[in-house]
Amino acid sequence: MSQAPLSPAPVVVGIDVATAAVRVVCVDAGGRVAAEARAGLPAPSRGPGGACEQDAGAWWPATAAALRRATGALPHGGREVVAVAVSATSGTLVPTGADGAPLGPALMYDDRRAAELNSRAQQAGSARWRKLGLTVGPTAALGRLAWCVRAYGASAVRHVLHTPDLLGWHLTGGPVAADWSHALKSGYDPRAGGWATEAFDALDVPSALLPEVAAPGTASGTVCRPAARETGLPEGCSVRLGMTDGCAGQLATGAVSPGQFVGVLGTTYVLKGVARELPADPTGAVYSHRHPDGWWLPGGASNTGGEALAATDPARLPHLDAAAAERGPASCVTYPLRRDGERFPFVSGEARGFLLGSPADDADLHRADLEGVAFLERLALERMSALGVPASGPLYAAGGGSRSALWNRIRATVLDRPLRVVERAESAFGAALLAASGTLHADLTTAAATMTAGTGHEVLPALAEQAALNASYTRFRGEMESRGWL
Repeated sequence: MSQAPLSPAPVVVGIDVATAAVRVVCVDAGGRVAAEARAGLPAPSRGPGGACEQDAGAWWPATAAALRRATGALPHGGREVVAVAVSATSGTLVPTGADGAPLGPALMYDDRRAAELNSRAQQAGSARWRKLGLTVGPTAALGRLAWCVRAYGASAVRHVLHTPDLLGWHLTGGPVAADWSHALKSGYDPRAGGWATEAFDALDVPSALLPEVAAPGTASGTVCRPAARETGLPEGCSVRLGMTDGCAGQLATGAVSPGQFVGVLGTTYVLKGVARELPADPTGAVYSHRHPDGWWLPGGASNTGGEALAATDPARLPHLDAAAAERGPASCVTYPLRRDGERFPFVSGEARGFLLGSPADDADLHRADLEGVAFLERLALERMSALGVPASGPLYAAGGGSRSALWNRIRATVLDRPLRVVERAESAFGAALLAASGTLHADLTTAAATMTAGTGHEVLPALAEQAALNASYTRFRGEMESRGWL
């Protein structure tokens, strides 16, 4: 008697639309990546007044192409996909007509053309922004939304869509809700659960233009037949709301429960955590996204980080790491800020890098720079604790800097807590976790715990070096206090 063929093991799909490319990952319930693919995007074009644009018409063809390659590599050709979610850059917008077709290019996340409109929005909604702990800066999407109405006309602009909103339209065949992560910089108040109407009234933006907003991970529709033909996704599979690339990257580390934090050491240093209550930072150094489960995701981005080593020949870094590891704690103290001004964990336009003492050699200076970034990380966690959000357990570590074993050991020692170095802190993987929430797993916490379990490795503090590093940190912090930055 012949046996019936086994049903394919279900997978979810995470899509990340970055500036240069679309990336797709197909992940099973245990977190194994079953297939992945990418497709390039045209480079953004820059213009006068800080304008930065990209052809929004390229997003769907690139996404469909990457999906076809990924689903085609699955054992059952994509039939096993049960859900999909999209992550993208925060604040990128495109105006469309009633049919969802772009009226012009997308205005990118760093486009500054609406700086004056954002200033007016900041003033009009100042009481709201203060409660939310948010500042409407020159590149906020709120002002660009109003700019689109002015540039194309209120009668022509029927929607202003974030990147995932446009892709959701293609996937489902109709408009979808915006997630509250992508909507944050467009003027949505996740604390109050509504749009900042006073700011939009001040900018003459029709309320009908503002979309429905829902939590990340919410089911927003199903894949329609045309999208299924173009992508290899099965018709009828669930389309779930995603989050911004930074938030999705945090989820991918597994840091999704209150008290958990991740330190991302790339060109700059970024700290992100989970809090039960919204922390209000009067200085503006820390701002918060809303967690899919209703908690908060406070964080901030420094102006230093891996950039501290930018002047060093990459080929020399392994040699310098080895020499610095053998030497031990540095004889001098640095704040390796290579530009003017700091934005996190404190805000100061007067901040400048400094060097206390004279390094014995290049290895000593290299070690001091690594320690300086670790000191900034400790200062950041202390700032979070002062706001009522203490970190618990190991610090999750991601970014290019976390590939340095020496740097990880220094960070663990300075922080006096283990570092859990994660392997796939990728936005597409984080989007897959959101797709798995409510489909492969009961909720996001379960999805993250299951799908990131057993990945990465732990780095413990070097107890023999703690006294010296604590003394250097005291000098580091004292110098900042004496300069009036803290």
